[in-house]
Amino acid sequence: MIPPRRLRRARIARAIFAGVAVVAALASLAAAPDVRGLLGGCLALLMAAIALHDARRFVIPNILNAAAFALALAHAAALEPGAATEQVVLALARAAVAAGAFLALKLGYRWLRGREGLGMGDVKLAGVAGAWLDWPAILVAVELAVLAALGVLLVRLALRKRPLRAAGALPFGLYLAPAIWVAWFVQALWPWPWP
Repeated sequence: MIPPRRLRRARIARAIFAGVAVVAALASLAAAPDVRGLLGGCLALLMAAIALHDARRFVIPNILNAAAFALALAHAAALEPGAATEQVVLALARAAVAAGAFLALKLGYRWLRGREGLGMGDVKLAGVAGAWLDWPAILVAVELAVLAALGVLLVRLALRKRPLRAAGALPFGLYLAPAIWVAWFVQALWPWPWP
């Protein structure tokens, strides 16, 4: 049985998480007050669902990745309605490169260490990032996710006074999913090329 105090903290944490997701969805509409903002709001909610699911189960559901990818293609088409086909092809190309880079990282880590380091859900989520974001924003999202994951891990270890272990596990989607939305939000406010 879960102690009442712990259960209460979990409920509060979930309520705060849901509130942040709703605020992000509304901020998307403010950043791009058209169909792109609506799609960005859906992205915020999907990335929140992915982060929460990965935090709890260390798995990113295919249905959530597929929904985010489909929305990304709709977003690409909405960027320039007169050149929708070209935008969708560019989004697919970026998705393939991003997913391919993560797949290479996954396979290389397994070959070097003899164990899994990234899941296929993370690889697919990288493809989602590529479909939603421009080249510089993809790099920003990955860097934000890595820095956030390392920061949280180091703080958690320091608070518990435990050493860093090579065999520790971390749900990377918990950090990559919100970073994708943050990078999209910045990209929506200040499109590339940045001054």
